[in-house]
Amino acid sequence: MKVKSIQTLNDLNKKIKSCEECVTKKFNGEDGKRHIVVCGGTGCLSSDSQLIIDNFNNLIKKHKLEDKVTCNVVGCFGFCSQGPFVKIYPEDTLYHAVKPSDCEKIFESDILNNKIVEELLYEDPNTHEKIKRQDDINFYKKQLRIVLNGCGQINPEIIDEALGFGAFKGLIKALSMKRQDVINEVLNSGLRGRGGAGFSTGKKWQFAYNQDNNTKYVVCNGDEGDPGAFMDRSILEGNPVSVIEGMMIAGYAIGAENGYFYVRAEYPIAVKRLQIAIKELEELGLLGKNILNSGFNFNVHIRLGAGAFVCGEETALLNSIEGKRGMPRPRPPFPAVKGLWGKPTIINNVETLANVPYILRIGAEKFASIGTEKSKGTKVFALGGKVKNVGLVEVPMGTTLRELIYDIGGGIPNNKRFQAIQTGGPSGGCLTLSELDTPIDFDNLIAKGSMMGSGGAIVMDEDNCMVDVAKFYLEFICDESCGKCSQCRIGTKRLLEILTKVTDGRATLEDIDKLESLSESIQVGSLCGLGQTAPNPVISTLTKFRDVYLRHVVDKKCDAGVCKNLISFHIDPNKCKKCSLCARNCPVNAISGVVGKEVFKIDNNKCIKCGTCISACKFNAIYKK
Repeated sequence: MKVKSIQTLNDLNKKIKSCEECVTKKFNGEDGKRHIVVCGGTGCLSSDSQLIIDNFNNLIKKHKLEDKVTCNVVGCFGFCSQGPFVKIYPEDTLYHAVKPSDCEKIFESDILNNKIVEELLYEDPNTHEKIKRQDDINFYKKQLRIVLNGCGQINPEIIDEALGFGAFKGLIKALSMKRQDVINEVLNSGLRGRGGAGFSTGKKWQFAYNQDNNTKYVVCNGDEGDPGAFMDRSILEGNPVSVIEGMMIAGYAIGAENGYFYVRAEYPIAVKRLQIAIKELEELGLLGKNILNSGFNFNVHIRLGAGAFVCGEETALLNSIEGKRGMPRPRPPFPAVKGLWGKPTIINNVETLANVPYILRIGAEKFASIGTEKSKGTKVFALGGKVKNVGLVEVPMGTTLRELIYDIGGGIPNNKRFQAIQTGGPSGGCLTLSELDTPIDFDNLIAKGSMMGSGGAIVMDEDNCMVDVAKFYLEFICDESCGKCSQCRIGTKRLLEILTKVTDGRATLEDIDKLESLSESIQVGSLCGLGQTAPNPVISTLTKFRDVYLRHVVDKKCDAGVCKNLISFHIDPNKCKKCSLCARNCPVNAISGVVGKEVFKIDNNKCIKCGTCISACKFNAIYKK
């Protein structure tokens, strides 16, 4: 059936009011129904959440409750290490780590008999209290969801649910204002780009607006390539309409009629939901010509990236959209002056655009009241690594690293010692124990030798070797360098070679000096941000963990037991039970002894340091040093 289009502002206001009433009734139970929602983010889908949805829908049909119970997919709940999540409205009951086999138990007990399944509720690790409501879990208490508004609550494939959560109210307000006034609102909000550099969003828009050209473009950078980062993916999967609306407001402000989403092809769920949202908006008349009879024309297009990290750099991204090889362009001219197909273009990332409708809805002053003096609003982080609560986190700027890691993240597993947190991905740096009380914002992190980046936050404990961490990021950068400039193409290879010498135990003190001088040359001589920031992990770890480097170079030891050439495996004779389990599992026959008579020994000349013996031993008799 053809959807009735929305042709006037009055039509849209009526539609929004109707959708808001439906959403309110759903959450408050005023519609007389029970609503089951299941996390449909990539992480939970990989853990069979689609099968969970199918099971619930089959149970609804089996019990002939189609008029009384619904089951829908929603976006990411954020608390990824505890998924898949199932939530029941209107009671607001949250079940975690749900398996397909749990569906019948939940349905029989909760849906049919109104009895909570206690064993599937989240248990507070400190108090061991079972928690029913999401907002009462420590992971969520210090978060403020602006960008993630609607994620985990609305079905991202149903436009009415997005409208019921405030979608298009920002655009309505923008269309009632002059273009310059919209730009001023974004300027006054203090919004800075969330893609990494932290440049003023309003200033970028102003540059493009000032260009005397009838053709302009808006580009959304969804080419999220940092290892461990999944912020943009989750936003597009959970509430794509918010990003489309942000792009439309940007288009109206600068005078553009076309917007391009550049999303990596490795995000098929995000792309699919974005396509669905665009199609629905086109059918409603909210994309296309003369939107709401305002004279504003805007169309949205999607371009898929092939996964090159360098295409996250805005000029390489533009080349890729144009069908050229993804390599950066010299600047100036900047894209706001000469961008896509030579026309003025603004490029904002997913998170930046998702903030824009909220700013227009609540006003610049209220948005600017959140955060710090120079960094307004919130920041979304993908919190991962050696932390108990892995997931997607949105906190006000100014939240400390300690709060992020311990209050929200739950601290370090297995009572291990915190060593560092890497922010900003390959372009960032590490922050140590003495810096945990640093308030998170653009300028503070840069002052401490790291950067905000797009929002990756990887926690490391005492078992991480910081030289190996720097080497990991350099390997990534070498793979992803486009090769256009020699400083990046050759310089990063030389850095990696020296780091490999350090981890192999072949380096000298002179190599440490080379790491520093070469890093400086690469920073100064590279064309784009990828090369200019490539040495950051090396510089950061050298500055803050120089003793670890010296231990590798001078003493030929890796205290974390990570660098294979610098460790050896041994069997404690006092713990060895002479059972031969280690020898039977060794893949290279490096362990010898006599069962029941002789303590087993490891020949480290044969040992390949695979760790199989440690895993096999049931008596903790094998150790490495």
